[in-house]
Amino acid sequence: MRCVEMKYKDGEDMETKYDLIILGQGAAAFAAAIKANELGIKTAMIGGNATPGTVIGGTCVNVGCLPSKNLITVANVFHYAANNSFEGIKYEKGALNFRKAIEQKDRLVAKFRKEKYADLIENLENVTYIEGRGRFVSKNSVEVDGKKIEGGKFIVAVGARSNIIPVKGLDEINYLTNEEALDLKELPESLCVVGGRALGLEFAQMFSHFGTKVTVLQRSERVIPEEEPEISDALRQYLEEEGIKIYTGMNINFVKKSGSKKTVNFSVKGSAKEIEADHILFATGRKPNTDGLHLDKADVKLDEKGFVKVNSEMQTSASHVFAAGDVIGEPMLETIAAKEGAVAVENAFGKARKKINFSEVPRAVFTYPEVASVGLTDAQAISKGIRCSCRTLPLSFVPKAHIIGDTRGLVKIVTDNQTKRIVGVHILAPHAADIIHEGTLAVKFKLAIDDIIDTVHVFPTLSESVKLAAQSFYKDVSKMSCCTE
Repeated sequence: MRCVEMKYKDGEDMETKYDLIILGQGAAAFAAAIKANELGIKTAMIGGNATPGTVIGGTCVNVGCLPSKNLITVANVFHYAANNSFEGIKYEKGALNFRKAIEQKDRLVAKFRKEKYADLIENLENVTYIEGRGRFVSKNSVEVDGKKIEGGKFIVAVGARSNIIPVKGLDEINYLTNEEALDLKELPESLCVVGGRALGLEFAQMFSHFGTKVTVLQRSERVIPEEEPEISDALRQYLEEEGIKIYTGMNINFVKKSGSKKTVNFSVKGSAKEIEADHILFATGRKPNTDGLHLDKADVKLDEKGFVKVNSEMQTSASHVFAAGDVIGEPMLETIAAKEGAVAVENAFGKARKKINFSEVPRAVFTYPEVASVGLTDAQAISKGIRCSCRTLPLSFVPKAHIIGDTRGLVKIVTDNQTKRIVGVHILAPHAADIIHEGTLAVKFKLAIDDIIDTVHVFPTLSESVKLAAQSFYKDVSKMSCCTE
């Protein structure tokens, strides 16, 4: 059954000419459709997908942020109930009904898919939703299920899917991506996660908290290597303390079936090792859903990995075609995809020529404690010629961390040494994804550390850690009272 019924003109033939055609049905596509509707642009959204899990709503609501963060929360509650730091509360390990957790997640996804996407598209009077995969047949037309549709301008927002690295023996085993992992009905006893960036670590800790024995294999020398070294090193320590085995600097030699299990043979510093697990989950990046679109017929150029090349205004090599979301590459975030989609429409039909400053875009890793960052790292600032000054504040200096019984983490602020302007904020802490927005505003509006210090913060809060980190540029905060300005 289709999520949204196809709309027709006067109850007869589907219209075949539009001012705008949007290819895709995820965050970027919906933001573009909403903006186009507001501007009164006659629009068609063609909503097919390259992967079966991403129906209307795209990756985030179906197989990404929404379901994974729901299950991560369930896993955290289950784990920390029996592993809390409060002397007055001790629980035995509770009973887990994993199948029920999956069913509840599925109901949540269905609710959001209907209310935020399927119902919404029905109420956009200037937008026609067409179910099916579109492909270009000429510069100004696409074909959907054998029907030709013409457009004045186009937005390509077809997203991306899991990228599986080539591994000897992989075609002989069943492996998991995030889609299959979110749909397991039985909790595995053991799991090998290939990939130690955001997705890999989130799923590794989630399954570990549920009770699965987890091993993480990461090719680079650090997990989440794009983050500050202090953060990646500390997070690795916390995950290993919880029982997750992590190997970095490794290369996979081959995989094979071992009865009902799978074996991964890999090398670390020339030494071969093997692990056996019920499942292997690949979290090795994403690749664009551009195959089969015939973008060459519209003169749209791709990069070496198949992502659509755009300029700072979301315009492709073809002046009438724009692109937005994961299909144009990093950063692959739901929020930035939506912004890109809206900006693409405004630039396609307006005179504003809007641009997006990606240095102002925050990102997060939903492990516990969480990782959140915005702006430049220490190394990035130096590479740009900025004479930077940095301070790192351990979370143990924050009173609220002691109150909640979890002092794991740190806050690092990167500044321009000459102007004291904040160019980067990096946090490892409980609820870091909620705390980072003060740092985002600081980077966006070019605030200095004195602006943060001069702002009154609520006590006791974890967000006070940002102010304490700013104060550490001038004072030894370990020798301050709770209320020192």
